Amino acid sequence: MGLDEGMASRARVRAPELVGEGGWLNTGGKDLTLADLRGKIVIADFWTFCCINCLHVLDELRELEEKHRDTVVIVGVHSPKFVHEADHQAVVDAVARYEVEHPVLDDPALVTWKQYAVRAWPTLVVIDPEGYVVAQHAGEGHAHAIERLVEELEQEHAAKGTLRRGDGPYVPPEPVAGALKFPGKAVRLPGGGFLVADSGHHSLVELAADGETVLRRIGDGERGLVDGAAPRFSEPQGLALVPEGLELGYDVVVADTVNHALRGLRLADGSVTTLAGTGRQWWQGSPTSGPATGVDLSSPWDVAFFDGRVWIAMAGVHQLWAFDPAAGTVAVAAGTTNEGLVDGPSAEAWFAQPSGLAVSPDGEKLWVADSETSAVRWVSRETNEVRTAVGTGLFDFGHRDGAAGQALLQHPLGVTALPDGSVAIADTYNHALRRFDPRSGEVTTLATDLREPSGAVLVDGDIVVVESARHRLTRLRLPEEAVQVESVAHRTQRAATEVAPGTLRLDVVFSAPTGQKLDERYGPSTRLLVSATPPELLVSGAGADTALSRELVLSAELTEGVLHVSAMAASCDDDPDIEYPACHVHQQDWGVPVKLVAGGASRLPLVLAGLE
Repeated sequence: MGLDEGMASRARVRAPELVGEGGWLNTGGKDLTLADLRGKIVIADFWTFCCINCLHVLDELRELEEKHRDTVVIVGVHSPKFVHEADHQAVVDAVARYEVEHPVLDDPALVTWKQYAVRAWPTLVVIDPEGYVVAQHAGEGHAHAIERLVEELEQEHAAKGTLRRGDGPYVPPEPVAGALKFPGKAVRLPGGGFLVADSGHHSLVELAADGETVLRRIGDGERGLVDGAAPRFSEPQGLALVPEGLELGYDVVVADTVNHALRGLRLADGSVTTLAGTGRQWWQGSPTSGPATGVDLSSPWDVAFFDGRVWIAMAGVHQLWAFDPAAGTVAVAAGTTNEGLVDGPSAEAWFAQPSGLAVSPDGEKLWVADSETSAVRWVSRETNEVRTAVGTGLFDFGHRDGAAGQALLQHPLGVTALPDGSVAIADTYNHALRRFDPRSGEVTTLATDLREPSGAVLVDGDIVVVESARHRLTRLRLPEEAVQVESVAHRTQRAATEVAPGTLRLDVVFSAPTGQKLDERYGPSTRLLVSATPPELLVSGAGADTALSRELVLSAELTEGVLHVSAMAASCDDDPDIEYPACHVHQQDWGVPVKLVAGGASRLPLVLAGLE
């Protein structure tokens, strides 16, 4: 497709205004309108800060944002899933935490989300310099396609005289002062001090036993994947001490999250080596096992030595992986990459952004903080099965104590095994420390008024909590009696889509980027996986196939549920003169809450790339 043909074929849909009750961030206090941005190519990034795929897209866009800074304005439209994410200060913290260097609209009531008919996090909408929507992309892997489109729009609107070059409206916020900046997790060192993953400073910090005095910093504060005596990290999170008696040449394993790598730290001299990962993000179709430094990883968030291996909370693909330090290999240990809460044999279980790991004192259980299902799960060493202790699924969350079957958490990021066999939970979005006791089956609250706790460390009879959004470690006495809190329960704020019982046509819309075509040299280049919660919602149409359209049959016996849709498409350069064409994978998972009503929709379109 040529430039003129591509431009002529685009629908002329006027972009709705960008509005949100929370106002604007990163603009120096100025409220922006689309009229202010006329003449620029605008990319509206609908995101929420809990979502690992949204964080991947922030990183994908950094290079494009820098390269086209005089013609492109990226606007983050923050659209919350969890109640905590509707808190304005939490959005302010997230924008600083993830180094978002463009204007952000805080839209806690999802007003702009609804105006743009967005159905998934993340979604990118491209608006041309005259204010018309020209493309929409859901999920990850679209940066190359958007860059092609940006280059086309630059040419077209430069020729028309409608392109306005120059600085955009971004105004950087005041920097956060202090030794720590959004620390992730911590471990206690043999000498009594602490090693902290100082995620916001892209480094590790050794603190004295008081939890405050800085003894040394490992890393210079700049993002990078550099080994040796002057190492660099990128938003490191999880840490695991090498067990006593195990000689590996390093003392701590580091989950170097945004580098998609595991690193090994030698405490004696502060030198670092890369143990696993290539620095590239894992995509569907990439190897899932092999020599550790030759296999791509995806946002490893925590690590723990369990059953002879280093288990990895692989948040980016909703799985647990394991690194064998003796063999130097890595492989999937649990999970399918499908996002949700499904128990059973490890190879069949579903997770949703696992972000914290801890091993029980007897070594029989690996506790897992499964953040997007607001759940605490565990893996049994004996049976290699996954079970759920607390949590019900992707859309139910809150702060409710009592019997585990009805207790609620809100996006927990950390778990800490306690000596009595119970587990402390960094209940991040509830700003609380919770406890689950397997013997009584009860959930209690140990402490409140924490600020986004992301991990905790036992120190004698106390517990030291990483208060990520207060940039500090906080020491608490483990109470004899749990704190009493008023019970609250929430469901995600997204409105359910009204559909009719019976036949529902599911269409995933995908258009290959200009200059590319679907890559079918080695077989089908698309994949569609459909399931439902509860499973009885789907009378037929569940399972995997290669077509991006499918006829589903919904039960007339149910009134509501969730459709889980996972789509993937691979496209490659469409030029016979290119010997080695560049190929790209586009993928997205949707969880679509549906309400079954007479007269509801009989077709459900989901845009992966293109325009509906």
